Amino acid sequence: MTSTSVAPPTPAVPRQPGPGIDTDRVADLISQLLVELGEDPQRDGLAETPKRVAAWWNDFLSPDAPAATRFTESHLSGQLVVVGGMSVWSLCEHHMIPMNLQVAVGYLAEGQVVGLSKFGRVARHFAGRLQVQERYTRQVAEHLAGVIGREDVAVAVRGVHLCMSMRGVRMEDARTTTVHKGGRFLADPVLSQDFLALAAGQWGAR
Repeated sequence: MTSTSVAPPTPAVPRQPGPGIDTDRVADLISQLLVELGEDPQRDGLAETPKRVAAWWNDFLSPDAPAATRFTESHLSGQLVVVGGMSVWSLCEHHMIPMNLQVAVGYLAEGQVVGLSKFGRVARHFAGRLQVQERYTRQVAEHLAGVIGREDVAVAVRGVHLCMSMRGVRMEDARTTTVHKGGRFLADPVLSQDFLALAAGQWGAR
């Protein structure tokens, strides 16, 4: 019998904007947009708006890349760790309208633990671009699987999409939930249910 080894997954690093944007160009485009909307970009209240908008885009599209931080805990084996209560803002790529994403992440600690602030940085990093919630959920899960070197990761995201709340059907109470499970979270229904219950408990507390 022959056996093959499978390399651990690597962190997902999708294409993203370069280091900063041309803020002067963006400010000029915002000024043009204001004119097309029937506004005077030079009037009181709007004179500095194009620069402010350009500065925000530059900040939003340049989140810090998350560095891997792990700590050895040799006596840990199979402990479920769930980090919730993380809230990030992203932009729906279909309408360029904000969406708020409540994120919960679970993994199994096996001889190492991941620094807790790491999860918040990962959540924010993948939100800092034009997104869809389904892809965002997968990207966070795949990146964390690469960090721990195993597929034993689950990510649940509950989103409020202003493209659904303030336009179209205008359903303010609508929520979208996405879940990505890998490794033992897929194979063990009890483990999966434990994670989902803890994630839902985080959302219910808000």
